[in-house]
This record gives sequence, C-alpha cells and structure tokens, in this order.
Amino acid sequence: MLTTHQLHIDGRRHTLLPATTLEARRAEVLLVQAEGQERRTALALALTGRMKPTTGTVAMGHDDSMASLRRRSAIVDSPDVNAPEHHLTVRSLAAEDLALVPQKFRDRTRPTEWLVKNGFRDILEKWIEEVDPGRLLHLQLELALANKDVDIVVIDSPDRHTANDENWLPLLEQLADGNMGRGPDTHADTPPRPLTVVAVVGRFPDGWEGAAETAGNAMAVPAPLPPSLPTPLPTTTDDDGLPPGPDDTGGLDGGEPGTEPLETVEQLDTEPNRAPEPDACDVPDVNEEELPPAQGAGTQNAKEGEER
Repeated sequence: MLTTHQLHIDGRRHTLLPATTLEARRAEVLLVQAEGQERRTALALALTGRMKPTTGTVAMGHDDSMASLRRRSAIVDSPDVNAPEHHLTVRSLAAEDLALVPQKFRDRTRPTEWLVKNGFRDILEKWIEEVDPGRLLHLQLELALANKDVDIVVIDSPDRHTANDENWLPLLEQLADGNMGRGPDTHADTPPRPLTVVAVVGRFPDGWEGAAETAGNAMAVPAPLPPSLPTPLPTTTDDDGLPPGPDDTGGLDGGEPGTEPLETVEQLDTEPNRAPEPDACDVPDVNEEELPPAQGAGTQNAKEGEER
C-alpha cells in the first residue's frame, strides 16, 4: 500500500504540488486528478521516491525510506523524464529500458528476442511516433515489469495522448490485477502479480467509479468569517465628552441644540393686513367733565345761516 500525508512540494517561483493526502492499495487503480503537466509530473516523481517533498511524507506500507520506494516503484511515460522520444525505434526503446533493469536475466541484452517473446513483433521496426498510443503504453508497462522488484507503478498523464479512455484504462486495470508481465517463459503455476497502480490524470474518465483523489485535497480550509454586525451610528458628544441629554436635542423638530422650535401652521397669522386690535390697557383715561357740551342740530343750522 502506498500512502502520502500532507505531501507538499515547492518550486522555484510557485507551488508545484499543494498538500495532498492519498492511499493506494494493491490490486486497484487509483486515479489522481491534478491541474497542469508540471503538477502531475511532480506528483508522479514524489510517489516513486524520485523527488523529495518539501513537507509531508510518502511511504510504502510502514517503510518511509526513499531508497526503498525508488527500488520498488516505476514511473511510466513521464514527459521530460522517461517518456519515449519520437526519434527512437521500438527496438532502441526496449534496449534502453532493459539495460536499466538491476537483475540479470536471459534477454536483458537481447531486446529483439524480448520483444518477440512478449508479443511486440508487429512493431519491432517502427518509429515511436508511428505506434498507436495504447500499444505504446502497453509496451512501456511490460518493460517496467521486467524489473521483478517493482510493486508500485505510477503512470504520468496517460490521458494526454488520446481522449478515448479505452486506450489506456483497461491496461491499467489489467496491470493492477496481476495479469500483465506474464510472458511465454512464465510457468503455468506462477501466481498472478497484483500491483499498486496510480495514474495521475488531467480529468477523471466519464463514469469512473473506482478509487479517486484530487491533488491538493489536504490544503487547509480557511475558517469561516463571523457574521458581520451592523455598524453603530456615530454618537455626538458635548464639550465635556458626554453624550447629549434630552434637553440638548433641540425639541421634537430635530433642530440644533439651543434653538427655538419653529412655529406650526396653526400658529401663523392668516390675515396679515388686519390691524391689530388695541388692548384695553392702551386706551387713555378721559374725564367726562372736561369734555365740551354737545351741540344740537338747531344751533348747528343757525351757524350755517349766518355764514351765508
């Protein structure tokens, strides 16, 4: 079983791999979705002990030794790492990969014989760019299994070659079940060789119901912010620093402190042209004895005749 805990890798200018925790079991295919080719390759290298993580751990069972992980794992078809170059022939690819197998076996230095025995006679003389992607992936998986110490196989971005998942997913399931790597020299009584298989992909295949994880799944989630409270209104203060009292508010009309309230409509004079009635106290007192006697109508007429 292959496990990682908070596996994190920093690059020169940015994070290559955010914190990732996963568990891959024997005889099953684990798909790990990661954004970007750099991130997928960094994860594939770390899972096979070929890149040291900045923080976190990766272990095979209870063994966290990077040397043991490198010895018992294989990385397949990783761009700029060990992906087959197009200028090579199939024979040249087989010769290079077989030469890196640490154990000695009969066809280690005879790539042509190995290709024929393992069913690749039809593409023996072809260039890498001429081989169907599914067929080329099958060849790389068989070459990885030539190393009998391998228990973990990590495939880097198998979905980058084709949009058809049937070209690579059944091969990985066959690899995990232990039904691959059984050449014609394998004895009939030899038990299957189930493996731990991890594929780092750009997207999950449609309808995939197997084991699946996402790179960065162990990133710390920020705590939710507390609910915002209403902003209190500013409070005015008197010169002494205390809030204003009820007598300083300027009355019910909301005026400034210390001002008189405005008159209402009922208080306004609706007949401004009418002279004000004099007050009783403003009339001077007159003595009736000092008044001249009233003249009658006859006396007034006599005076008018004399004037004529």
